[in-house]
Amino acid sequence: MAASNRVRIGGGEWRSRLLDFPDVPGLRPTPDRVRQTLFNWLGQDMHGRRCLDLFAGTGVMGFEALSRGAHEVVLVEKASAAVKAMQQNQRLLKAEQARILQQDAVQFLAANAQPFDVIFLDPPYQQGWLPKLLPLLPAHVAKDGYLYVEAEFALLDDEHWQVHKQGKAGNVFYHLLKSAL
Repeated sequence: MAASNRVRIGGGEWRSRLLDFPDVPGLRPTPDRVRQTLFNWLGQDMHGRRCLDLFAGTGVMGFEALSRGAHEVVLVEKASAAVKAMQQNQRLLKAEQARILQQDAVQFLAANAQPFDVIFLDPPYQQGWLPKLLPLLPAHVAKDGYLYVEAEFALLDDEHWQVHKQGKAGNVFYHLLKSAL
């Protein structure tokens, strides 16, 4: 893997550790400053929280949550090269609380009924994933839980979600949502 295909964990036990990731079409690691903002919103301490990283890609969101004390993180990714890199990073970090699944996001949601305290959602752009997934996700967020979404456009409140916080970095709109149900 090229040295330029690295992303740094920003806080917690594994602060400053570098994670390698492969060239996979559409893979965009969440920028450091956006992750820093998100974890400021969530509170730096993730102890006891269960997290789901759909479209995990590099896995940096899930590993960052674990670094900050999350109890468990499920990382779901379809691309085999990305899954292999996450497994390698899991071994490197000795991240036993990570469960990495090579699976389609919709199939995972259909088979999983367990709620999560925080769901990270950063699907590939321009493929219509958000209209498919946003209506399904309230059933998977624990009471008082959050959904973090990155998109190529700003999200608005709707019948499923209320925008709790939001920001923009370059071409990325990022949002912290709470269930409206």
